[in-house]
Amino acid sequence: MNSSARAGEFARQHGLTGLFPESEVSLEKSAFESVDPANNQPFQPEWADLSRLFALIRLRHITAVLEFGCGFSTVVMAHALALNEQQDGALVRETLRRTDPFRLHVVDDMQQYLDLTRGRLSQEMSSRVSFHLAAVQMTTFNSRICTEYESLPNVCPDFIYLDGPSQDSAVGAVNGISTRHPDRLPMACDILKIEHFLLPGTLILTDGRTANARFLKANLQREWRHEHDEEGDVHYFEMTEEPLGVWNRRQIEFCLGRDWRAKSLRPDFRAL
Repeated sequence: MNSSARAGEFARQHGLTGLFPESEVSLEKSAFESVDPANNQPFQPEWADLSRLFALIRLRHITAVLEFGCGFSTVVMAHALALNEQQDGALVRETLRRTDPFRLHVVDDMQQYLDLTRGRLSQEMSSRVSFHLAAVQMTTFNSRICTEYESLPNVCPDFIYLDGPSQDSAVGAVNGISTRHPDRLPMACDILKIEHFLLPGTLILTDGRTANARFLKANLQREWRHEHDEEGDVHYFEMTEEPLGVWNRRQIEFCLGRDWRAKSLRPDFRAL
């Protein structure tokens, strides 16, 4: 069984395919196939990517997600958070300091995609997703030209999924430079600007965006370990600093275990 078939089988077994109308999903289509862009429709679900997100949230007992961009991933992560709440809800509320746990915060600059994603969510899942509309602008970080959202949700996530914005979204230019050029690449600095607020144990996953991941790696200032899954076309970053105090240590040990630094950042699908 090839990797695509394995991802499809995992998605079936864990109910991911049932989260979407049959007309929107096809396990037989290529992960890279899409409809006519003129119809303004999104790509077909990529089951390897969605299964990875689901497994990470479940295996790491994630309590709060910040997602840059939105889509099928939003639905799958909301579903995973709902399962985490069923399993861990009482313990998290009784023993950890997490305000409004098991919530997904989404930031995107395109209202039509926020609306499309909101329409895919059941009433129960919709209640745990907060949508945040924000424009994207050209800016600088450490004198390097990049993009940023004009505002972000005021949250403290233990998982960040970087899959937006599009390089075509940013308005303005810096010294005549903009990402709105067919030869440019996405180059967001939002995570860098909130790095000092993040807690040890936080995981960042970038979907593709290798140039942006290298920009993050070159500019992150705290202690992180990095893994690049070339086959999956994703980058993992985990903050490995010593816990900040008793509450942070308690969360790390509950969610990740005491040997968390020794574990691979890639999810072990067999553990679910």
